Amino acid sequence: MNNYLFPILSVIFGVVLAIITTKKRMFNTRLLLSFSGAFLLALTLFEMLPEVYEHLDSKLTGLFIMGGILLQIILEYFSKGAEHGHIHIHKNATAFPWALFISLCIHSFLEGFSINDHNDMVYGIVIHNIPITALISMFLLKSNYSKIQIASFLIIFALMTPLGTLISNTVGAVQGYTHIINAFVIGIFFHISTTILFESSEGHKFNLSKLTAIVLGVGMAYLI
Repeated sequence: MNNYLFPILSVIFGVVLAIITTKKRMFNTRLLLSFSGAFLLALTLFEMLPEVYEHLDSKLTGLFIMGGILLQIILEYFSKGAEHGHIHIHKNATAFPWALFISLCIHSFLEGFSINDHNDMVYGIVIHNIPITALISMFLLKSNYSKIQIASFLIIFALMTPLGTLISNTVGAVQGYTHIINAFVIGIFFHISTTILFESSEGHKFNLSKLTAIVLGVGMAYLI
């Protein structure tokens, strides 16, 4: 049950964080983003990667992972990088951001396939969702979109990961391709997490706070 509930709660927490976050606290959101990127990357390496290589041919696994990276690049063409904290919504925009919405929903839906009763990937997705949802929510709340549009956006987005998990765990036709799908998801996670880690530094300067957040993220992923 937690595998379905936790992703929804992470989106709710992200929205609450967006509401209470002020400009002075924006730096903390960046640190949380760095922590989430390291945590997600480490958990992907510790949990998902060994499993897919155990069940699939090694060269095909690499091919599927690269496919996931390319798929995420395509999704980011439409989302403009919202999956790793780059939000490009104009405050005065009135047209609903369908490209952003659909690409984020596809991304969130595929994330759900990585969650099952035998791994801890739900925690990686939860930690990843919180800062991303917070950043998306902050921009949506500052836009001219109606409250109904914003609420619909966030509710559907929150439900996509549990939907992916439900389908992967109950639909027999999909279960036969679980490891292939997970290899694609690994590629998606690799691209997102490494982009977060390498782009979150301003001017590529050494940042002790960011380094600490990364080490904590990796350490916590190892201990789970």
